[in-house]
Amino acid sequence: MRAMRVTFAAGTILAAVFSVAAVRVQRASPHDSVSASIGGADISITYGRPYMRGRTIFGALVPYGRVWCPGADEATTLSSSKPLRIGDLLLDAPQYTLWILPTADEWQLVVNEQTGQWHTQYRAASDLGRVPLQKRTLETPVEQLTFALRKNADGSGGTIVFTWETTEASVPFKVVTRP
Repeated sequence: MRAMRVTFAAGTILAAVFSVAAVRVQRASPHDSVSASIGGADISITYGRPYMRGRTIFGALVPYGRVWCPGADEATTLSSSKPLRIGDLLLDAPQYTLWILPTADEWQLVVNEQTGQWHTQYRAASDLGRVPLQKRTLETPVEQLTFALRKNADGSGGTIVFTWETTEASVPFKVVTRP
């Protein structure tokens, strides 16, 4: 009889462990990626997509004047099979993390060389640099944080576009071709 109790207890513990693991897999913010072939490069952005859920986002949930990762859970990553030029920054390596420094008036894209970290683990010492973002106010709020990659008409580059709440921020990029 005692052996049966131990087996039952072990089975109960095992079921509890699997239940906890299942809860961890279920995320409040779904993860997504956007990808495109632009200028001969395969480019993608992978990120968590939080919802507004009735909250004021910019200036409240996301404070002005503090570097913030646009996404949830793992830090948002930008990957490219070829070098990219964003503003004055040359991105040679295949992967970077993207961060944003929002203020009430101007926003900057922060490109960071550290990858694999959580969205709350920003390390300024790993910044490749910062580039101004073009920002505009949207008439209709965007409920879920969204990234897009838009190709230029000439195909040599494109634009990274970020939207959430009533804000759209974007930055153009070029694919760098080397002889």
